[in-house]
Amino acid sequence: MLRSLPASQDAVHGLYRDHQSWLDGWLRRKVGNACDAADLVQDTFVRVLRHRAELAMVREPRAYLTTIAKRLVLNHYRRQSLEQAYQEALAAMPEPLAPSPEQQLLILEALHEIDAALNALPARARQAFLLAQLEHLPYEEIAQRLQVSVRTVQRYIVQGYEQCLLASS
Repeated sequence: MLRSLPASQDAVHGLYRDHQSWLDGWLRRKVGNACDAADLVQDTFVRVLRHRAELAMVREPRAYLTTIAKRLVLNHYRRQSLEQAYQEALAAMPEPLAPSPEQQLLILEALHEIDAALNALPARARQAFLLAQLEHLPYEEIAQRLQVSVRTVQRYIVQGYEQCLLASS
């Protein structure tokens, strides 16, 4: 006996049935391999499921899916870049000082969380926070570089700390 799905689930099912194969091909061309493309297709439809109430307003399903998928592809490349930089830093470490494989995974997970948190900041706030934290620049110099007041730099730094605290909780 067939069960009928609620309208929003039925819409997601139809969208998946009609466009999954096309999206998979599109993503394969973007990322260059089938495994990553398949993961990104699934991530795209997870996002669709989370926002299924919006489907009633979607007039161009492929444009809608492409918009979601493009964001996921950008995140994918940002994660790859972060992981590559971390691997390069590990390779430069003397072997006795290198963290264990378990610690490496925990560190990489923390780096991804910090990256996501900082990426949620406005660009100038992120830049100010990173200049203060990584380059240890004084607020006055950051203010000059960003062409803002020292008080604005202070607000940016607070935003950065707040974002990091929110990510850790």
